[in-house]
Amino acid sequence: MTPTADTYHVPVLLKESVDGLDIQPDGVYVDVTFGGGGHSREILRRLGPKGMLFGFDQDEDAEKNIGNLGNSAQGPRFIFVRSNFRYVKQWMRYHGISQIDGLLADLGVSSHHFDDAERGFSFRFDAPLDMRMNRRATLTAADVVNNYSEEQLSDIFYLYGELRNARQVAAAIVKARQLQSIDTTARLQEAVEKLFAREREKKEVTKLFQALRIEVNHEMDALAQMLTATTALLKPGGRLSVITYHSLEDRMVKNIIRSGRIDGKQQQDFFGHTACALRPIGKPIMPTEAEQQQNPRSRSAKLRVAEKVNNL
Repeated sequence: MTPTADTYHVPVLLKESVDGLDIQPDGVYVDVTFGGGGHSREILRRLGPKGMLFGFDQDEDAEKNIGNLGNSAQGPRFIFVRSNFRYVKQWMRYHGISQIDGLLADLGVSSHHFDDAERGFSFRFDAPLDMRMNRRATLTAADVVNNYSEEQLSDIFYLYGELRNARQVAAAIVKARQLQSIDTTARLQEAVEKLFAREREKKEVTKLFQALRIEVNHEMDALAQMLTATTALLKPGGRLSVITYHSLEDRMVKNIIRSGRIDGKQQQDFFGHTACALRPIGKPIMPTEAEQQQNPRSRSAKLRVAEKVNNL
């Protein structure tokens, strides 16, 4: 069966996130997480014949979903860029675009990645420990688990997974890999299962997998680069619309909106006035109960929208 936008990845907060862009019919927009094309299709529906949309995705599977956009993708209105969104500024320059009217990002992992057993993103399946969003990359989760030092693993699990027992988890993995290489999701679970209370095991293993996925794909570095580049790319009045799924992502997005910096440190001029290129539009938006029931992935989602107010 050929995947559609809704079978490859069910868009989260679809209307709200695209509404946040305040689409101008002749504007230039970027969807840096193309996936199944759900958000892009809605953006194109609202664009006029002179509008333009760039869709970014580093996964070869996503590129196959351009057909999900239908006739709306014909002509110069849509350009797909197979690349990590950290390079958004370079690719806009390549296409002769100096400023954009809006950028949308639906962060995290697509439904497709979780449901494709061989990709190794989910512990629901016994699969190779891969977790690469871009299969042209060389580093896999198995490489991290088997080659990183105990201290490096501990830092990753604490920083990216927020695991309180990160040191114990790292030690257990190092001990297990001395007996046998940990190259599947099942072997990884076996190595750490005794460290998690049964009633919290699923949640804690989820954090462990999240931490490995973030490390393999350098997600935090890529997000920081994309947000900083977007702040510079947006024209005054342009919009940033970002859906996050965990506190690490959300903190970074909140910081860039409030202070213009990833670290959240506000810059002040000589007179003590705070200088920031963005301003938040409304409060963070959460999915309705109805959406959470229809799409379990949306339960941890949070949408933040901001507008460019000056050219700082």
